[in-house]
Amino acid sequence: MTRLVAFADRASLLSLKLLAALNVLFFILFFAAAFLLASKAHAEAPVCTGSDMLAELQKSDPTLLGKIEAEAKNTLNGQGLLWKLEKAGQKPFWLYGTMHVTDPRVTSLQPAAQKAFDGSHTLVIETTDVLDQQAMVASLMKQPELMMFTDATTLPSLLSPEDAKVVNAALEARGIPPASVTKMKPWMLSAMVALPACELARKSGGAPVLDILLAQQAKAAGKEVKGLESAADQLSAMASLPLEFHIKGLVETLKLGDRMDDVIETMVVLYQRGDTGMFWPLFRNALPSAAGDESSYAAFEEAMVTTRNKTMVERAEALVGAGDAFMAVGALHLPGPAGLVELFRKAGYTVTVADR
Repeated sequence: MTRLVAFADRASLLSLKLLAALNVLFFILFFAAAFLLASKAHAEAPVCTGSDMLAELQKSDPTLLGKIEAEAKNTLNGQGLLWKLEKAGQKPFWLYGTMHVTDPRVTSLQPAAQKAFDGSHTLVIETTDVLDQQAMVASLMKQPELMMFTDATTLPSLLSPEDAKVVNAALEARGIPPASVTKMKPWMLSAMVALPACELARKSGGAPVLDILLAQQAKAAGKEVKGLESAADQLSAMASLPLEFHIKGLVETLKLGDRMDDVIETMVVLYQRGDTGMFWPLFRNALPSAAGDESSYAAFEEAMVTTRNKTMVERAEALVGAGDAFMAVGALHLPGPAGLVELFRKAGYTVTVADR
């Protein structure tokens, strides 16, 4: 049995969707990493051990890989990370898809993107709240219900005995005492356990994700840095989803264990290629979907992708002004009929891929 088959036997598409959401909500990952700074489990920088699922599929099931590639090819605007947006009466501006990790393969811009970034006068990212951690935490504490259970509810009270054993064992393996997170909302805990140990170690050591790195470089170069959302906006979107959805996603993510490293590695490989339209076809075909979750998936996509994309376009038009800006957001926001590329076209922009 190949590793991919073993992975599929234990996985659910729900955990992958939740992981994608956490990759979009990168500020949560920073908040969670700060929580883990004292964890002995990440005292030493472990080596990343994830395997590329695409390479495994090429060997074990090339027919399935061909099906996935064909589906990805039909994804609207599914190729390219850098896009040029033009509109009469203003200078062009750039839309760039990021991946919210510290992996050096991601944080090094390709020449076309670097040139576009260097030539812009304004940087627009998802949220500038992450640039001031203390202020962000202070702001979020005004709405503690977004992060913690503020009533009598506890995380263990929402878990079956079997799931509680899975959660407790997985947390202890990561050096997180289960008793210390009983009041934490499941999406916050998911952020703490979804990333590979090597990624958390880099974050704990101060390595910035690409979005933060771009903001730091922009400020150093005298560029203006603007945000599309607040941290509270992003957490509210997460909190709008059913609690049962988050509980199941947390349990499934913990069941994956080290296999989640393979997911992250594969996402990095796809990101390097600019194959943004291949993420969901791969996971949808290579991993089984739990029956009966269709409505939850639809709610997820509406809250975490579709609605936020519409808001991003509306706010971006005001922020980019006369153009001459570099807008960097999670790459999963770009492709598809409800993606940013297509929404900007509908808003009257001529949008062309610039790194192909």
